[in-house]
Amino acid sequence: MANLQLAVPTLFGLEGLAAGELRRLGLKEVRAENGRVFCAAVPADVARVNLNLRTGERVLLVLGRFPAGDFDALFEGTRALPWEDFIPRTGAFPVKGHSLNSALHAVPACQSIIKKAVAARLGAKYGVEHLPETGALYQIQFSLMKDEAVLMLDTSGPGLHKRGYRAVGVAAPLRETLAAAMVMLSHYRGKDPFCDPFCGSGTIPIEAALIALNRAPGLDRSFAAQKWDCLPSRVWMDAAQEAMDREFHGRYDIWGGDSDPAAIRIARSNAVKAGVEDLVRFEVADARQFRRDAPSGRVVTNPPYGERILEKNEAEALYRAFGQAVRALPSGWNVSVLSSHTEFERTFGRTAGKRRKLYNGMLKCDLFQYEPHCEPRRKEGP
Repeated sequence: MANLQLAVPTLFGLEGLAAGELRRLGLKEVRAENGRVFCAAVPADVARVNLNLRTGERVLLVLGRFPAGDFDALFEGTRALPWEDFIPRTGAFPVKGHSLNSALHAVPACQSIIKKAVAARLGAKYGVEHLPETGALYQIQFSLMKDEAVLMLDTSGPGLHKRGYRAVGVAAPLRETLAAAMVMLSHYRGKDPFCDPFCGSGTIPIEAALIALNRAPGLDRSFAAQKWDCLPSRVWMDAAQEAMDREFHGRYDIWGGDSDPAAIRIARSNAVKAGVEDLVRFEVADARQFRRDAPSGRVVTNPPYGERILEKNEAEALYRAFGQAVRALPSGWNVSVLSSHTEFERTFGRTAGKRRKLYNGMLKCDLFQYEPHCEPRRKEGP
């Protein structure tokens, strides 16, 4: 298994960021598609990508792709792949996946066909009629798109957004991968003051601290492929050591505020779990009175959405008051706000210099970015 291909699913809108991360890790042949990024790899990269990737959802090992216009083609194409190179005789290999714009649109039927084909291949290779599936997990994932099948093994296990520090959350949590993307899109590198006036359970400030430290987000969790016989344990130890050697050690001005004392207690607890409690300051605070005297800095935040937590009128009043507070900041501040509100710019009181479409789960949002000394886009009027 010297030459591998990896597929990294992402939230829509984050493909370019994930591709950039892979290139910085030294991966080759990086190619972004809608909702996923592919790259060439060697076995050691499975560990390196799982440990270091901030904006990808999981790391999938691609076993093959082939035309699958009917069930016979799906069965034969699946059976032709070298499953025995990865899955041992006792390995558990459940199947899940999706189909889009393909003749084979019934996902349960596709799951059954793929399962039978893999079992037939492994049974023949190991000389058994029944595979016990009592060992490590080798989750098979398939993608059927326009009658092409891609068959993969999930090396991550739980999604990469599950860093291990958020045991509990508050209402409408922000996925860690999206929070990291928002910080990266603000170009925060740890030099400026960083603030999140609607911090909730602390995800954005904690991800900012991990980025400032250059700390690999996966160091405090385990991955499915750590139990695979085909990947030597040393690749995980080497990847962890490499990641720790690349960490920075400094002091950073990172602040999170929220009007809910319970949220602040959770945020502080999460910061302890993430090992950044000495770097992030959390306070009970009203975003409508947000003030900072530093000449420059970065605000990255995700205020409550009217359709989920506050009534629409309450949300608009909050946006309006927060916008007034932001306009009172010194001119060097960079502000990024994620919102699904279609009239956010109107209620906030200023047109963004940049807008980027992102998804918080299935919820379509915009990241509104206000840069220092940046003239906003003019709205066409009558």
